[in-house]
Amino acid sequence: MPDSLSAASALNAPTLAQRLAIRERPAGTPLLHQEWGDLLFMHWPVPAAVLQPYLPPRLQVDTYDGQAWLGVVPFRMSKVRTRFSPPVPGTSEFLELNVRTYVHLDGVPGVWFFSLDATNALAVWVGRTIFNLAYLRADMHLESPTGHQHQFSARRTHSGAPAASFRATWQVGPPLPPAEPDSLAFFLTERYCLYTSNRAQTKLYRGRVAHEPWPLATAQVLHYESSLIESQGLPTPAGSPVLHAGGPVRVELWPMRRV
Repeated sequence: MPDSLSAASALNAPTLAQRLAIRERPAGTPLLHQEWGDLLFMHWPVPAAVLQPYLPPRLQVDTYDGQAWLGVVPFRMSKVRTRFSPPVPGTSEFLELNVRTYVHLDGVPGVWFFSLDATNALAVWVGRTIFNLAYLRADMHLESPTGHQHQFSARRTHSGAPAASFRATWQVGPPLPPAEPDSLAFFLTERYCLYTSNRAQTKLYRGRVAHEPWPLATAQVLHYESSLIESQGLPTPAGSPVLHAGGPVRVELWPMRRV
């Protein structure tokens, strides 16, 4: 089953031209502006057949050389504002931690979020209500004892959600050259749209994102413990993750559209 599913997904996968085209800034006015920084991409290879049942029927798992990927991404969000207002103190900066995989629909690659934990109650409400995203409240802390070392901890507090916690310490290394379009780094980090659905997974939505290509650096994880992936009912991925440190980037987000 894994081989046939990976082959089917690869057959319908976006072309390289389509992966590059989605980086173009959309027409119209973005709904939100923000900045992402102090970010760590942690990715594990996972059989496509493991992830596909968790997706809405029309979405297909995106694969690289036949392999699907599962990511855990902690970061700091700052300078958050709508197109109508400047940043509001107390709501414009917070921590976020997401569990994600990569998908495609009609030649358009994007991100599917299994969960998005955040410290900001308003951001959680907006994400769940307006964007149909699986945002959850959590207590989080990020400390940077040096300019290149980060310590991130999180404990989910959202009522009714599965319990989950996360703790990681990582060291940021030398900067990397821009990711080549056919590279694994490009596949894992250069994503310019996201997909969501209603709870019944009968309606599917796509939202566009625009930012400069990720400034990536090497990273070394000194400590890691997490139950985020397992809280989704997913098996614990085997082996060491592929790591990239990233940011900061200024980001624009457009309204979700039904597809």
